[in-house]
Amino acid sequence: MRYLPFAAISLMLMLSACVYEPEQFVESETNVKTSEVKGLFSVNDGKQICNPSVSQDTVDYPASMLWLNFGGTLKVNAPDSIYTVTKAVQHDRLSVSDTAGNVLWYLMRDTEAGDCQFQDPEWSTHPNFIVALRAFDTKKSKSCENLDYGLFAVRMADKKKFFFYDKDISEFATPHLWVDPEALPDTSANESTVQGFFGTDQVRLAYVNKKDQIVFVDFAAGGVKKAKTLKKPADVDGWMMDSPMISPDGNFVVYNMINSSMTGWKSFIQELSENSKPIEIEKTAGMISEPVQPHWFKFGTRLFVVWAEFPQGHQYVNKEDLSDASVQDGSAGRTAMREVSLMAGAPSDLAFVWLSEVIELAPIPMIGGRSPDGRFLSTGANYGYLLELP
Repeated sequence: MRYLPFAAISLMLMLSACVYEPEQFVESETNVKTSEVKGLFSVNDGKQICNPSVSQDTVDYPASMLWLNFGGTLKVNAPDSIYTVTKAVQHDRLSVSDTAGNVLWYLMRDTEAGDCQFQDPEWSTHPNFIVALRAFDTKKSKSCENLDYGLFAVRMADKKKFFFYDKDISEFATPHLWVDPEALPDTSANESTVQGFFGTDQVRLAYVNKKDQIVFVDFAAGGVKKAKTLKKPADVDGWMMDSPMISPDGNFVVYNMINSSMTGWKSFIQELSENSKPIEIEKTAGMISEPVQPHWFKFGTRLFVVWAEFPQGHQYVNKEDLSDASVQDGSAGRTAMREVSLMAGAPSDLAFVWLSEVIELAPIPMIGGRSPDGRFLSTGANYGYLLELP
């Protein structure tokens, strides 16, 4: 078992799970900042964003991102009276909002059902589904002090939930979900089953368990009862596994490993197979740091890995106001990508090939991925932004 000092644990709590409480939003009395990066839009001004995930639905939710809130006042345009912007409770809703600050979709916690908070939301590879954790109090207390977590998918179209697990999931599970892109819900089907809820059994789930291993579940090949764990990278004992993201073809993941101080990290690509070997995404000439928070980006037939880089000694959370021109020179970090070719089932030296050099996308760090149309990057923790690319 791994033991970490209190300070390290506190830092980790500020990472994936976003369980710290930043300053409440306060309207600025002056607005003298200038931005040299064009197309940068603030999402819910102030330190109010964590778990950013760029929209995977460019039709119904274009130029948007999914995020978790902290407590206090939310500076967004509420769609109705249910979505209150004052006296918000930490992680009490999932929100999708756009560059104009309009909330386009949301899911409030159900206190009657015992919901304490949401955690680790991520848009799935299918535009109609989001995956997240839901906390509940094990002692059935409304104080929400004794938390356990379940893991569920929510269907965007009707906000119905499907629970893969109703308990015993790590707060730091950072799940991701792959669904056959052709899947359409069958309204006459039994929605208590994977086939009925998603319209297909071609559904795959990846998450981090309490032993700090990536778990892979293929619902077309035995489901939860035949879940597999991936081999961990060598020489990273005591580091935290984080954010496995399933590739568009459903056969690979990219993920982070983070040291206890959150000032060192490595990123890996790995096939979703029990015997696969982790392949480190190496730091090359011109990169600010090792890559972190990698995401897949598919454009036509081309596949890329998009990531953020941060200066040495920094943590990979965005503590800078990226709208300030003074930090738009790469001093706060940058966003980059690289084209890759993958072949599932091939020998390790053929399964993974870089097809390009590293390409800079923006001189600021964006950790929430790139939209399928290629037009937007998103970021959060604690300042949230959408960046429209030229």
